[in-house]
Amino acid sequence: MMSLPSIVSETRARLRCKRNCLILAWAAVLLFNMWASALARKPNVVIFLTDDQGTLDAGCYGAKDLQTPNMDRLAQEGVRFTQAYAHMVCCPARAALLTGRHPQRGGINDWAQGNVNAKHGRGLALSEITLAETLRAAGYRTALFGKWHLGAALDQGPNRQGFDEFFGIRGGFIDNYNHFYLHQQGYHDLFEGDTEVHHPGEFFPDLIVEQALEFIERNKNEPFFLYVPFNTPHYPEQPPAKYLAMYAELPEPRKTYAAFLTMTDFYMGQILDQLERFDLEKETIVIFQSDNGHSVEDKAIASADHGSGLPLGHNYGANCGGGYTGKWIGHKATFLEGGVRVPAIIRAPSQIPSGVQCDEVITAMDWYPTVLELCDVAPSDNPLDGKSLVSLLNGKTSAPLHPVIYFQWVNSWAVHQGDWKLICRRGRSPKSQPAFDLYRLDSPAPETHDFSKEHPDKVAELQALYDTWHKSVFPATDL
Repeated sequence: MMSLPSIVSETRARLRCKRNCLILAWAAVLLFNMWASALARKPNVVIFLTDDQGTLDAGCYGAKDLQTPNMDRLAQEGVRFTQAYAHMVCCPARAALLTGRHPQRGGINDWAQGNVNAKHGRGLALSEITLAETLRAAGYRTALFGKWHLGAALDQGPNRQGFDEFFGIRGGFIDNYNHFYLHQQGYHDLFEGDTEVHHPGEFFPDLIVEQALEFIERNKNEPFFLYVPFNTPHYPEQPPAKYLAMYAELPEPRKTYAAFLTMTDFYMGQILDQLERFDLEKETIVIFQSDNGHSVEDKAIASADHGSGLPLGHNYGANCGGGYTGKWIGHKATFLEGGVRVPAIIRAPSQIPSGVQCDEVITAMDWYPTVLELCDVAPSDNPLDGKSLVSLLNGKTSAPLHPVIYFQWVNSWAVHQGDWKLICRRGRSPKSQPAFDLYRLDSPAPETHDFSKEHPDKVAELQALYDTWHKSVFPATDL
């Protein structure tokens, strides 16, 4: 028979064993839950959209006179596209990217309202379901720091279409130091959410990148969607002196444009570095593209009492050019390749290959369904015109995603089918007469010879495709 002290000692030992087993079991459950949570966490999404960056303006696209280490780094770590299309100007490109649909479906076929204090004007229809709305419904924190330009009115805008946070400009462009839109009489355009804010003398790209870095830090433990639509290298070209010094030997207009573009690349790098700082680069999808080709606009202040305080005659344009398109011709505001074909790269570690070049036709609309598939998020109720690129990127399909692509701006339009492109140029009046140009993109000097008289049958075929498309994308009241 055991003595009482022995019984007490054995009982205590058993209790300690049970306690230790419970602790181990609890730790195992905790570790399993942490592991399961890590597996279940959806990837973050970062989209960089540059403004007026030329078709081939990055080192990885063959621009040997440019320093773009961060764009080149994304190309090395992801997939670089050689036939990516956005649009000929910024409003429709932004609508296409954020909705995954032709911009005409959401009412963007002309300039969106820029001045929040102006008479209520055009904006992206609230019935459009943006990528931000879809990701937010799936548990993402969402932010836009930069340029909106899809309708400035306070009953529209980023915070009405899926973005938890917004800091930036509601209209088309600003002086980077006084934050005034400079066309006509000008107006101040800097907002945090729906509140106008003032940061006189502070450099706008610094402001938006600071916001982006803080957003990543605050949300490092939950999935987030960060959209950074830069306002650069769009005019006014205002690169700091250290970037201009890098291109001291280049002639204008390439010099200042190149400096502004390298500065933009630097800011992209700061955000990429922040992802690495918090060990998020492997679980973050990064997309980069431009909204349209480079600008050749030449602008100057036309009023002696301009709202910005800048003097009459002050130059703020793009100095008539500076972009690089290689064999392609054209620029912003044209349907030529130099206007609509843009640099585009995606990096998604563990989900798609790295260091790959893709020559298939893709569009800005494709990012929406691609992100949803990579994030395992169900699509919205609005049917998408874009196509997911995941199967293409992983070599599981060779069929073209877009046998035909369409562009329209006001009354002018273009249809691109294979190596053929038909451009219809018309004035703003619906009664204006159309003029047609038919091009072959595989000719020695693309888009320099008009084939319309030689191939009237092809003109008729492509116009018929356009007519069918037009009826499908415009609201019935606009037909």
